[in-house]
Amino acid sequence: MVKLNTFSITARCAKTGQLGIAVSTKLPGVGMLCPFVKAGVGAVATQSFVNPYIGIRGLEYLSSGMSAQEAKEKIMAEEINLEHRQFAIVDNDGGTAAFSGNECDGYYNHFEGDGFVVAGNMLVNEETLTDMKAAFENHTGLDLSERLLRALEAGQAAGGDKRGKQSAALKVFDTEEYPFVDLRVDEHEDPVSELARVYDVAKAELLPFMPMMPTKDNPGGSFNPDEY
Repeated sequence: MVKLNTFSITARCAKTGQLGIAVSTKLPGVGMLCPFVKAGVGAVATQSFVNPYIGIRGLEYLSSGMSAQEAKEKIMAEEINLEHRQFAIVDNDGGTAAFSGNECDGYYNHFEGDGFVVAGNMLVNEETLTDMKAAFENHTGLDLSERLLRALEAGQAAGGDKRGKQSAALKVFDTEEYPFVDLRVDEHEDPVSELARVYDVAKAELLPFMPMMPTKDNPGGSFNPDEY
């Protein structure tokens, strides 16, 4: 099993309905195995001795109409090695649920807020999570992507993963099947800061084009090739 001793925030924006996850760990490629998000359905972060099928099945259960709490209970009832797992769920109504098994390493915990969950294991301290929670709550005027980043930055500044730093990821879905933001820093000496830098570049050079993309309601998109 891959051991993603991780700190993450999973959230829904009450204003836009966007869903997203920001996460960091001391292993490469955390964005590959931890964050699972689906527009109009929910978001699931799976970590510690990570089982990606918790994310996959969790979204299936939310898609079927289960609440975050109901999905959590079903995952717990069927999961092998449950006490080694940690996961957080936010549903499309902003309902939250989370689990931290007793066999997670080091300091581990999770805290639920209004439409979001912070969770982590093998952390330097509790402040990693409490500072993430406070940062998310204190930046309600920002877009979801930036609120998630501010929370991740606060967690890293407070201590983060006690083994060090290596990768980080930000994934946000809006209304479409494809992501609105999907950025990864797979191997870096300061991945959270690098993720914030990459986001700033994407905000200037990529995100302005997202409203022009084809959508379910407008399959051709609003891109005008004559303007470029």
